[in-house]
This record gives sequence, C-alpha cells and structure tokens, in this order.
Amino acid sequence: NKFESLHKVSFMTSRMKSLKYLDMSNNLLSHSTPDVQCRWAESLTELDLSSNQLTDAVFECLPVSVKILNLQNNQITSVPKGMAELKSLEELNLASNRLADLPGCGGFTSLEFLNTEMNLILTPSADFFQSCSRVRELQAGHNPFKCSCELQDFIRLERRSGGKLFGWPAAYVCEYPEELRGTQLKDFHLSELACNTMLLLVTALLLTLVLVAVVAFLCIYLDVPWYVRMTWQWTQTKRRAWQNHPEEHETVLQFHAFISYSERDALWVKNELIPNLEKGEGCVKLCQHERNFVPGKTIVENIINCIEKSYKSIFVLSPNFVQSEWCHYELYFAHHKLFSENSNSLILILLEPIAPHIIPARYHKLKALMAKRTYLEWPRERSKRALFWANLRAAVNINLP
Repeated sequence: NKFESLHKVSFMTSRMKSLKYLDMSNNLLSHSTPDVQCRWAESLTELDLSSNQLTDAVFECLPVSVKILNLQNNQITSVPKGMAELKSLEELNLASNRLADLPGCGGFTSLEFLNTEMNLILTPSADFFQSCSRVRELQAGHNPFKCSCELQDFIRLERRSGGKLFGWPAAYVCEYPEELRGTQLKDFHLSELACNTMLLLVTALLLTLVLVAVVAFLCIYLDVPWYVRMTWQWTQTKRRAWQNHPEEHETVLQFHAFISYSERDALWVKNELIPNLEKGEGCVKLCQHERNFVPGKTIVENIINCIEKSYKSIFVLSPNFVQSEWCHYELYFAHHKLFSENSNSLILILLEPIAPHIIPARYHKLKALMAKRTYLEWPRERSKRALFWANLRAAVNINLP
C-alpha cells in the first residue's frame, strides 16, 4: 500500500487487543516526528517493516512487546544507544540497510538471532561477541569487509564463539584492499607484529638497540674511532699545508724510502738496513724519524710529510712492530697513500716471523697486506743476504730530482 506515517500505524493498532502479527512491508513508511509517542497493540509480538523508508528514528517507535522484528531494506545507518529497551526481542533482521558496524545488544537483552547481511560493514566490531553473549546466530555475510588488523580481532573471536556466524566462510569475503579482494576471511592472516602497535614499537626499539650494540662492538673491535681520528688528522694536516704553502702542494720526492720500525728493532735498522742501503754503489737516501723529523711539527704531521716525500715506505715487521702504536700510525698513512695515489709504494720486510694470533684485531690491514703482497724475509744465513740487499735496492731504485 502507501502508508507513510509509522506513528499513525501504531495508533491504528492500539485498540486491537488480539493482534500478534503485523506485516507493513513494501509501503512508504517513515518516522519523521520522533517527539510523537507511538502506541502499539500490547499483544503484538511479530512486526514486519521491511522495504520502507525508515531511518534510525524507527527505534523510538517500536512495540516493546515485539519478539520478531523485520527492518530489512530500509535506510538505517545505526542503532541509537539511547533507544527504549526491547526486552522481549529475540529475532532482529537489519539486512540491506546502511549499517557501518554491528549493533550492540544494550537494548536487546533477549536477542538470539541477528541478520545484518548486505550492509556497509567494513570492519565489524569485536565487542559484539561480548555485548551480545546470548546471540546464537549472526548473519553478517555479503558485506564489503576491509581486511585489516581490526578484522583480525573479529575473526579470532568468531573462532572462539563456537560457530555463531551463519554462512561462514563462503559469505565472508574481503572487498578491500584491492589486492585481497575475493579472499575469504578464514584465509586472511596478519602477523601479531603487524597489528600490535606496542609490540611493533618494542620490537623496533630492541632491534635498534641490538644494531647499535653490534655497530658499537664492531667499531671497538675494528678500532673505527681510531681510523676516523687518523683520517681527520690527515685531512687537517693537508689543509694546513695547503693554506701555509699553497705553491708547494705538489709533493716533490726527496727520499727513496721512509723507514718504519719499532724502537726495539732500532739496532738492526741502524747496524744492518741503513749502512747497506746508504753506502756503496746506487746510494739510497732514506728518511728516518730520528734525523729527518722537523722540530716544531706534530709527530703525525712529520709522519705524513715523510711518507709523501718518499718514493717507497719500508716496514720492518716483527712481533715488536705490531705492539707499537706509532708503527700503526705510519702503516695507516702509508696505506692511505697507496690508495689515494694508486701507487705501489709499500715494501714489507719480515725481520722475525709473526704468528697470526699475536697480531691485534686493529691490524686487519697488516694481515691483509701480508696475505696479498710479497714481502722480503730477512735471511738468517749470511750467504743469502747479498741477494736480499740486491732485491731491496731494486725495489727502491728511482732517480730523485
């Protein structure tokens, strides 16, 4: 028919003492005057108001004695929290409306069956199973479900509910996001880490702390701060040299070789190395810190200048060498020159055998050099020393300007 006013319909039934079932579906009913009180027949237990134009205000004009209520295919967006309680209501059909979430059962204390199919429910509230503990069957399929963390809670509670969802799992399919469209809710899974913000923050914090600890350990183990400090000193020395004597920034070779050795090996250097290289034919000009360091400059500046003014850098390796801090400085700067100028300027003399386990971790460059480069080994037999000196002279042979 064409009934329009719901409260007028309620007044029409108020004198019907025996009326139990009323079907007012497929009309034009609405309740536009919420302040007007409705009066229904007290005997009315089943009411069908489907396919009308009813909105949320319909819940202010319903018979309190109704047990079965059909509000399918209307324009209801939510169930107002301040509505009058329908304590006798056992079955409620809200299918094909505009609900954005499952209604609570605060006003329906006896509700056992609820139908919310074909609404606009994206992420049904997990609170439903707590507030509607008496509901035995929920029909909530064919909604445009958004598969997200909130939906995970709903799915988890559904599994604990003992099969209250009617039509599960075929009628419960993801609509959003696009890449999950068509996926059944039972097959949708997200990790606990992805959905628990606090757990994610704690995990990220722990991973950050572990990463910082690992980086700090590696920095200490590989002596990174030392290398950073040495690089800074090298750049500062180069900058000062440029500012004080910019015309001399092109380094001029003054020595055939710079000698780096431990003070404990000084006796061999002074008695064997220097006399054999600086005397006789093909005199070699050596740079030794005791006689060639310039007073007034820092030790680091002197080391850098001597290495840059020398064609080669000779390192006298021994267990004493790896225990010397200054030898490490000299090796570092010579190694820096090797890479910055792409030259072959390092000569390693193995004075005494060095067991790998006594080389500190910070000398990883020395380990790499000894593994990759050919070094001259000081022979114990006197008959072999002439060849040793000949090879060493050939390695540093160059015409200095």
